Amino acid sequence: MVCTSLRDWLAFLEQETYLKTVTKKVNLQHELAALGKKADGKYALKFTNTGRDMPVVTGFAGNRALMAKAMGVEVEKAAEHFSWAQTNPLDCTLVGKDKAPVKECITFDVDLAKLPIPVHHEKDSGAYITAALLIAKDPETGARNVAIHRLQVTGPNRLGVLILPRHLAHFYQKAEAQGKPLEIALAIGVDPILLLASQALAPLGFDEFTIASRLYGKPLELVQCETVDLEVPAQAEIVLEGRLLPGVREMEGPFGEYPKYYGPASLKPVIELTAMTTRQAPIFHTIVPATMEHCLLGAIPREGGMLQLIRNTVPTTLGVHLTPGGTCRYHAVIKIDKKQEGEAKNAMFAAFSSSHEIKHAVVVDKDVDIFDMEDVEWAIATRSQAGRDVMIVAQAAGNILDPSTDEGIGDKMGIDATVPLAAPQDRFERIRIPGEEVLKLEDYIK
Repeated sequence: MVCTSLRDWLAFLEQETYLKTVTKKVNLQHELAALGKKADGKYALKFTNTGRDMPVVTGFAGNRALMAKAMGVEVEKAAEHFSWAQTNPLDCTLVGKDKAPVKECITFDVDLAKLPIPVHHEKDSGAYITAALLIAKDPETGARNVAIHRLQVTGPNRLGVLILPRHLAHFYQKAEAQGKPLEIALAIGVDPILLLASQALAPLGFDEFTIASRLYGKPLELVQCETVDLEVPAQAEIVLEGRLLPGVREMEGPFGEYPKYYGPASLKPVIELTAMTTRQAPIFHTIVPATMEHCLLGAIPREGGMLQLIRNTVPTTLGVHLTPGGTCRYHAVIKIDKKQEGEAKNAMFAAFSSSHEIKHAVVVDKDVDIFDMEDVEWAIATRSQAGRDVMIVAQAAGNILDPSTDEGIGDKMGIDATVPLAAPQDRFERIRIPGEEVLKLEDYIK
């Protein structure tokens, strides 16, 4: 079921009885986030009574099966399909305002207090926008980048933003060096495919929107902004336009992040908003941090990108899984059809180089279910020896949001949990009961 707007996706979820509507009055401070966390992975919630004249949705990307449905593939094919789309991008198309629902209402007097922006965690420093696609262009080349950044509301038209050392940071540094603001746009209330595309492990200069086009099977429709030279999804619910100010830093944070710890407060760049465009009766989307919606939206695209990169080194790589227990960022399980010794270690090196976030990598054989952590742990327990199969890389660049690192510098570990090729065939043969996989217990029990 490939949907090209949030509204189409919500209608599908309602039909599937996955979307539940909460009509009882809910406080935007903590209560909404608490309910979203309670429903995490079970169903999406739509809140219609928050004290703002706008409904809020959360959790609509809360499990892997849903994300596979959004792309129109089976669960085990999700990362592979995303990898294919990233390898075969499709250009977007520009439409006029008359064909862009997000242009139905336009204001140049932005007041963020009118939006139902929640306060999520106990020690969060304020209300945060957590599900906006931040769109920007390289000030020299015009190359577009799309990503999600945490955004703290600090005034009616002002946001603090965390910018990690990735593509947006590169663009901002260029603009700031020239003493110029960097134009940005924030698209809120988009479909799952656009959210997934924004999280791709793509090289600098690669337009993430072209991945969404390929996943749709048709060009993504974009529309020109009002006050900045950027194009945004025509089907979005809300678009905020603005500029990252040069030479301005204000306190942002703390904020509860995906590792389930608070990202600390520090001086961060500032966005000043210049316009807001919306649909009639727009819907606001918030991602409750550290829920499966938050983690999976990052995991599947990263798995797709990693799969592509690891296969460049180990062509027999069959799959990659970023585990929930590893925050869908830090722990990777890699399945290979091993043909020669040393391939497992090469796969680990490729995984580590694919993303600085990867902290621990486990490589398993093709008979192991990488989505079943009991099966993965069994492979580690019965096929690896610490002195022979564990590799440690000390003092490598990691993720600054991992509190165990030293300002982002930490160690990485790889475990080869594959069967040695020289081992006798029957030594590692898994036990099985003939017919077990086809028998249904309910056929025998009344």
